[in-house]
Amino acid sequence: MPGPDVVHVRGDAVRPERVDVAIIGGGIVGASIALELADRGLSVALCEKGGIGHEQSSRNWGWVRAGDRDPRELPLMVHALTLWDAMHQRTGRDVGFTRSGITFAIHSEEEAAHLERWRSAAEEAGVTSRMLSAATYAKAFTHAPKTDFGAMVTPLDGRAEPQKAAPAIAEAARAKGAAILTRCAVRGVETAAGRVSAVVTEHGPIACDAAVIAGGAWSKLLCRQQNQRFPQLNIMNSVLRTHPLDGGPEGALWTQDFAFRKRQDGGYTIANGSANIVDLVPDSLRYGLYFTHLLRTNWSLMQLRVSGQFWAEVPGVWKQPLDRPGMFEKTRVLDPKPSEALTKGLLDKLGEHWPLFAQAQIAQTWAGYIDMTPDEIPVISSIEAVPGLFLSSGFSGHGFGIAPGAGVLMADLITGETPIVDPTAFRFSRFRDGSELELNGGRRAPIDH
Repeated sequence: MPGPDVVHVRGDAVRPERVDVAIIGGGIVGASIALELADRGLSVALCEKGGIGHEQSSRNWGWVRAGDRDPRELPLMVHALTLWDAMHQRTGRDVGFTRSGITFAIHSEEEAAHLERWRSAAEEAGVTSRMLSAATYAKAFTHAPKTDFGAMVTPLDGRAEPQKAAPAIAEAARAKGAAILTRCAVRGVETAAGRVSAVVTEHGPIACDAAVIAGGAWSKLLCRQQNQRFPQLNIMNSVLRTHPLDGGPEGALWTQDFAFRKRQDGGYTIANGSANIVDLVPDSLRYGLYFTHLLRTNWSLMQLRVSGQFWAEVPGVWKQPLDRPGMFEKTRVLDPKPSEALTKGLLDKLGEHWPLFAQAQIAQTWAGYIDMTPDEIPVISSIEAVPGLFLSSGFSGHGFGIAPGAGVLMADLITGETPIVDPTAFRFSRFRDGSELELNGGRRAPIDH
């Protein structure tokens, strides 16, 4: 099943022998780190085993939101929004960003209480959201499913085009001097005198002083190459897009049955953040205890299954060889088959409420793997046991919007500059230092990445 049509990025023909920083993973996070570092004058190689932005970075909903985001992420997200405002000018390319507002329908007293608490806390981070009465919400979204509990809208939130964003940022990094290497899998990281000295790619080594793992769903395997345990759960979400549809709503909306946002081409991206598939794989046993609380809290949102993915990941139980092809070359792009039942039923359900959408024609469906951490916030951190090694991953279904800010924070950590926000909550060591791993107020935030 082909994924979204991503803007093509041509890989550089020449592999540099040495750089200051090598970045493993060419999604929007890796590209954002590359741009920030190159902008500060460091030499950078961005290494991607497939194509730039071909996995989850182009398969997400395209939401750029602060609304109902974990409070620990809000300061970084506020900074990211200012970067999105300037993204067209900074990259010289259209990424489709516009501040359209995002609305969350409320379906219970518990949700209403959580969002009211969240809204009050968010004010301290500079994020203003409004609670809407049931009548006001019904007027704003005439055909949306009715609710007695109203909704919450965050006007500063926006949307962008995932198929354009990572490529635009990568090209801007190249314009600043970064090497952009596609179909260039990194098999592992070498050390000398106890610290990072090179990354080993399928085409040969690249000497470096620092390396960043920004591999999305692949990050746990990349960490395993360095004998580091990174608890990560990959969750599959299915998405559809429609052909252009005149007269539809401009703002993005999340309900318990569906979520949508208008696309730049006039169509809609439609998905269900409450219907996600969890493939049982070998790492389900390795890291299962880390995710007990998350799965228990969100049991109704997860569909566990046994599939061929179990056997596909068996080789990843062991470290991959550095001197011959392994899993990274075998699977250039994670391209899971979308759930036909979920995607077809999704548009039917939306059409029942919204007559306009009953006329919509499906242009494409796809699925992608979202990389979750036990507390649903990312790691943006050094890996202290391996000096010179950094990790930026585990964005847990809402990394697309925050990625530009994450790029700044990682660049700060690598260069030793004062971090743009306090990075403590994002430290890698929290999974092993006895810290209590807390969810966002006990409530599952919607998956939009």
